[in-house]
Amino acid sequence: MNDIAQAPVVGRATPDELRARIRRKSQLKGRQPEDRAREEVRTLVSAEALARRDLLIENLHALNDHYRGLHERHLVALAAEMNLPMAEVYEVASFYHHFEILRGDARAPGLTVRVCDSLACELAGAQDLLQRLPALLGGRDVRVLAAPCLGRCEQAPAAAVQQRAVPFATVEKLLETLDSEGKVPDVQVQRSFAAINFVASELAQRSVPPAPDPVQALPGCTDYATYRAHGGYALAAAVVNGEEDAETVLRAMEDSGLRGLGGAGFPAGRKWRIVREQPAPRLMAVNIDEGEPGTFKDRTYLERDPHRFLEGLLIAAQVVGTEACYVYLRDEYHDCRRLLERELQRLQADPPCALPRIELRRGAGAYICGEESAMIESIEGKRGEPRMRPPYIAQVGLFGRPTLEHNFETLYWVRDIVEKGPQWFAGFGRHGRQGLRSFSVSGRVKRPGVKLAPAGITARELIDEYCGGMLDGHQLYAYLPGGASGGILPARLADVPLDFDTLQPHGCFIGSAAVMVLSQHDRARDAALNVMRFFAHESCGQCTPCRVGTAKAAALMQAPRWDRATLDDLAQVMGDASICGLGQAAPNPIRSVLQYFPQEVA
Repeated sequence: MNDIAQAPVVGRATPDELRARIRRKSQLKGRQPEDRAREEVRTLVSAEALARRDLLIENLHALNDHYRGLHERHLVALAAEMNLPMAEVYEVASFYHHFEILRGDARAPGLTVRVCDSLACELAGAQDLLQRLPALLGGRDVRVLAAPCLGRCEQAPAAAVQQRAVPFATVEKLLETLDSEGKVPDVQVQRSFAAINFVASELAQRSVPPAPDPVQALPGCTDYATYRAHGGYALAAAVVNGEEDAETVLRAMEDSGLRGLGGAGFPAGRKWRIVREQPAPRLMAVNIDEGEPGTFKDRTYLERDPHRFLEGLLIAAQVVGTEACYVYLRDEYHDCRRLLERELQRLQADPPCALPRIELRRGAGAYICGEESAMIESIEGKRGEPRMRPPYIAQVGLFGRPTLEHNFETLYWVRDIVEKGPQWFAGFGRHGRQGLRSFSVSGRVKRPGVKLAPAGITARELIDEYCGGMLDGHQLYAYLPGGASGGILPARLADVPLDFDTLQPHGCFIGSAAVMVLSQHDRARDAALNVMRFFAHESCGQCTPCRVGTAKAAALMQAPRWDRATLDDLAQVMGDASICGLGQAAPNPIRSVLQYFPQEVA
């Protein structure tokens, strides 16, 4: 017990902190809700929402947004209104990074500035921002926090003031945003379509590969009316109305070779068939919790063309036979949420066909919820902790029902594949690979961004043909082919095809196709330490190998000379014994440095 009490910080809390939390929970259990607090809760949360256990996180967001924190009196009142144990409400609220529990008479914090300190932003000077900004605030009621990836790696360094994104952040831009915060509450909403159309134009110019039948972006296709005017939802209506055979659609998905584009790469058509064969009622869960450092493709496509994704969702729901769809969007994408809410309302107000129930759910700052079963737990209003499998969620998923889980981008391609035929999608590719990949490219390149390129393209080709080459004065030294968890490869392996199954022989994987580029001015060991600190921060703490292993590894990796034997042992245990992919993939950066960059740590 003494050893445990003296343990260093691991995962989200030390043992002493956990004991303190338990004491606070016990104290809160006996508290009776105040009448004023109950009334404040009812003012912000509807009676319908209070009656649904699965909306606990949404209800916490309503309170957290309004009061800039969660007062204990409101947690007690919310537990009473939802007829839940206080400990259950508290353990959910304390799990997510974006909820701040205000104990006793603690004052709500002022404005919050979050500066991303993940790899791409660190390369672009995030640490300098974090060091300089507090001294320049001039006594303002503002706190500055280092934050994990904000999903804007192509706009590094990225920051956020409350819920307003600040791309290419500088001290001057952040101070200007702080001055305007609250004065023009809907400025982001009013300008969103103009900004998104610019993004769409840039993406169309830079990212679509030259091909006999390239992907065509509809001009200004970000709103519902324009999408319908260009033939949008005609295919979904035909499928729902029985004019397009569901089995034909299913075979097109299978024949296209489309694999899950969230990182796992499971064949999409096969997944549809598996879930379709399960007993009804069936559900769908859509994963837009794009938290992998280096990844921003889903955000870019959502800003560009939300209805292409929604049409894919409707087609999948009809073919598989799901009666309700739950869309889980990461909390960092506030502008995307407002956009998606507005376009969903327009779709539901003038539906092209019968629609399933579609609910948009909001994450609360937890990378682990990108894991499919942890996301399902969060949609159910619980802590986002991965489930043990089997059973698999295709059989026992959301609310105990068979569930089709898909990444945003996978559904984004459904309409094109069915309309143009499976061979259209499979016809792209290089170096013996098939299909298209959306690469999120960041780091030391001239034109970072989402690059739609043939599957199997190499990192060198991607940088030279799609990114304008390396920055002036920089030469390719190393690259991360699959975000934080995909490992690190040296420049001499920059001609390996980038696709599913091609990188495993080199100890890496493509994951969500987030390519982060390093130059001779960077060190692979620094990149590995950055991502390991991220994993330690984001471990859900459920299993010891991940909770303890990531924190211990991050501490050991700070030494000038690495203790190879201990790090090898940690990597083995994390990879073999962790419950989910976070702990299983966390050792990849360690192994990559030891294998390809030993001169940096020996």
